[in-house]
Amino acid sequence: MASIPAVKTKMVVFDTAVADLTEELADPVELLFGVQLGGGTDINLALTYCQQIITRPTDTVLILITDLFEGGDEAGMRKRAIELTAAGVQVVVLLALNDDGAPAYDHGNAQFLSNLGIPVFACTPDKFPGLMAAALSKQDIGLWAAKEDIVLKK
Repeated sequence: MASIPAVKTKMVVFDTAVADLTEELADPVELLFGVQLGGGTDINLALTYCQQIITRPTDTVLILITDLFEGGDEAGMRKRAIELTAAGVQVVVLLALNDDGAPAYDHGNAQFLSNLGIPVFACTPDKFPGLMAAALSKQDIGLWAAKEDIVLKK
């Protein structure tokens, strides 16, 4: 994605702090799946940062990879999600996988985000390029997931 001139790609990672790794995007998939962070999760802080750097909301796809266990401000995280979707940002939540490859996540936050119309599901790295192709072409992510036999969390 980072090598496609028509697509402006940013890479932001977080735990209890936010780090913008956009300058390290030579191989986004390797970077994405190779990042090791410390403990803790402040999703609100990460979404706040992303919200501040988005310049074209209706042309933005925000992929949030997380277990949805908010260690920071849960009400703030939910508010940011509402604001991002209301602005037209296409938000997709990819749930973290445990060591057995099964999704491990906060079900309450998954339900809240799903109720906003945000697709929430787990997928393996090999499905990620297809997901991005569907998202960038503004396809229905639910239909894409169904074709891939991926179950959306509801």
